[in-house]
Amino acid sequence: MEKRPRNKFVLILLALSVLAFLSISIIPIVSSLINPPAQNAGQVSSGPVASAEVQRLEEQESGYKSVLDREPENETALRGLFETRAQLIQQGKRTPKDLVEPLQKLKAKNPEQKDFALLLAQTYQQSGDREQAAKTYRELLTKSPADLDALQGLVALFLNENQAASAVELLDKTIREQSNTSGFDKVGVELLLGDVYTSQGKYDKALTLYDELLSDKPEDFRVNLGKAIALKSQGKAPEAKSWFKKATDLAPAQFKDRIRQIAKEPQITTPPASDAGGESTP
Repeated sequence: MEKRPRNKFVLILLALSVLAFLSISIIPIVSSLINPPAQNAGQVSSGPVASAEVQRLEEQESGYKSVLDREPENETALRGLFETRAQLIQQGKRTPKDLVEPLQKLKAKNPEQKDFALLLAQTYQQSGDREQAAKTYRELLTKSPADLDALQGLVALFLNENQAASAVELLDKTIREQSNTSGFDKVGVELLLGDVYTSQGKYDKALTLYDELLSDKPEDFRVNLGKAIALKSQGKAPEAKSWFKKATDLAPAQFKDRIRQIAKEPQITTPPASDAGGESTP
């Protein structure tokens, strides 16, 4: 049977993953799929248009569920149920937990595709089930130890549990063990490490790392953006401005607006942190 093209939610996931690790607060990618923009939050499920949309989606959900009652392994219906429920979450009518069951089945039916496993891990994360999220991320890393999306998700779990030291250890180990592996995105992992330092207020470490990367890859927009974010977080907005501009100039067209948005966001500084970190591991 010919595989159906990736649905729009997975395509959005893959697009967002490129910049996911550049944000100081590492947010699960699935939140971008199911959380409405802040400026529209007050409009969710209000008025006849929204009510009609909710009714349409609920009828669609019911139809997919009916198909799955007859054919529990119907992949088209499972994908449809996932997509519909994701849209209902945007309307405030479902929760991330409602995505778990269809994603579990889609992951089981597509063991060689990472997309569903990654979405499932992020959904667990959104649902507050950190144990299952960590387990799923680690399964991905067992298959592909340098997978940037899985690393980003597990690092987010560490940081949410105040285990920055474990996040740094994971990334250092990945760099150490995978550096000679074909296709390894060492810069991507080092950028994630720099992001962890910045998020913990360890600006000297972050900036030292970015400067080392810039000496080798001065035209990499991600590195320039990482340095800009670290400087802005440190309270050095005027100095950060020039780095944001350079990152914008160097970035592919599809990322320029997002970088400009990050540059304009309110400045939130993180107090310099000690090197202390939690000992437990998700």
